[in-house]
Amino acid sequence: MLRFPKEFLFGYSWSGFQFEMGLKGSEVPHSDWWAWVHDVENIASGLVSGDLPENGPAYWHLYKQDHDIAEKLGMGAIRGGIEWARLFPKPTFDVKADIEKDEEGNMVAVDVPERAIVEMEKLADMKALEHYRKIYSDWKDRGKVFILNLYHWPLPLWLHDPIKVRRLGPDRAPSGWLDERSVVEFAKFVAFVSYHLDELVDMWSTMNEPNVVFENGYSRPTSGFPPGYLSFEASEKVAKNLIQAHARAYDAIKEHSDKPVGLIYAYTWLDSLREDIEDEVKRIRETNLHRFVDSVYFGSSSLSEGREDLKGRVDWLGVNYYSRLAFDKVGDYIMPVSGYGFSGVKRGYAKSGRPCSDFGWEIYPEGLEKLLKELHEKYSVPMIIAENGIADESDRYRPYYLVSHLQAIHNAMKAGADVRGYLHWSLTDNYEWAQGFRMRFGLLHVDFETKKRYLRPSALVFREIATHKEIPEELSHLADLTPLMRQ
Repeated sequence: MLRFPKEFLFGYSWSGFQFEMGLKGSEVPHSDWWAWVHDVENIASGLVSGDLPENGPAYWHLYKQDHDIAEKLGMGAIRGGIEWARLFPKPTFDVKADIEKDEEGNMVAVDVPERAIVEMEKLADMKALEHYRKIYSDWKDRGKVFILNLYHWPLPLWLHDPIKVRRLGPDRAPSGWLDERSVVEFAKFVAFVSYHLDELVDMWSTMNEPNVVFENGYSRPTSGFPPGYLSFEASEKVAKNLIQAHARAYDAIKEHSDKPVGLIYAYTWLDSLREDIEDEVKRIRETNLHRFVDSVYFGSSSLSEGREDLKGRVDWLGVNYYSRLAFDKVGDYIMPVSGYGFSGVKRGYAKSGRPCSDFGWEIYPEGLEKLLKELHEKYSVPMIIAENGIADESDRYRPYYLVSHLQAIHNAMKAGADVRGYLHWSLTDNYEWAQGFRMRFGLLHVDFETKKRYLRPSALVFREIATHKEIPEELSHLADLTPLMRQ
């Protein structure tokens, strides 16, 4: 029997674009992702699925029902979201903030005075803000913990038009995070939200998985992520602006809140398949995997050197983990190789013999344990597993995935890692970006036609663990993946 501390949080995560829409009146047609997934060329080429978010699980209307189920499953925490484009469908450029830059042109301060927030109220959809208040209050009134994440990829279309960027180039279109004005606009948006909603929030997160934005959007044009514009230079620029945006958002929240402010990052364990390359793979992790958080924790990394205005701006770290990236020596080069981790076979097996999800992601809980230990050594901040789960429509693997990863977390905690909670991705099936409804991550199956929710067996496994804050002996066998391995 593996016990977790009584204060350990069990819950789930959701984001606006993936969960909110589904019934009439919940649409958000003013975001870059809305334009992207509705684009006929993207659909015709197969870059996106053709599924549409307005047919999603309808959390905007059905949140009380989902909260009821979450409570019955023993969940005490939710990481929720808020859609920037829902609150501000029109530009906020004319609302002025006080900006300070250093000699190199870095954005070292963005002050958003109260008068600016009052001006933004005239531009905001205040009815949408009040509806968010109802959603969050429903959960808080149950005596639960609420974590609010402020950015989970969609940007207002007035700030980023990915179709125009692809056709005309970023210099002739609203270019999102390539434009440093986005840093200022994000600080204003965050100041507005924290000013109005702080009493409902226990912990803040500025952004979720910024690395996915700058990597997929600008380095992997076939990934299905906007703007699909291949430029490594642009990818680096977006990364730097996102780092500045986090830091300036951190400062903005602190003006209105004494709650901890964190950052949620997409972590992949960079694994070595051979002992003789372990040191080199560790150097790759230091150079690539950790540089974003290093920037806002130490104030220095390969992306930003000696920035005091970035240093110490992370009170807690959200760890999103799904699988690994395996490295081997190929000729004279040490590089990731296919057949493992995120490049396994959909509904098949990795070269390791381990099963893969519907997405083709290898089940590798050992990576989470190693990752948490390494993060603990680097940063002296509390951690929360902010996303962990599997695309598994049949629910064949999810019970094993759940228990094996919770055991990995428990092992890391025994070794000293300061992990405060586990938030599953997710309670219900969702709109999975370019993949649409193909990938089912929910503990609950959703019939997207009727919006009805149905418990998968894994939900009952989760309930047993979350309710008692332990992995009981009768479920401990699920941490062993041997029965699932290819023989």
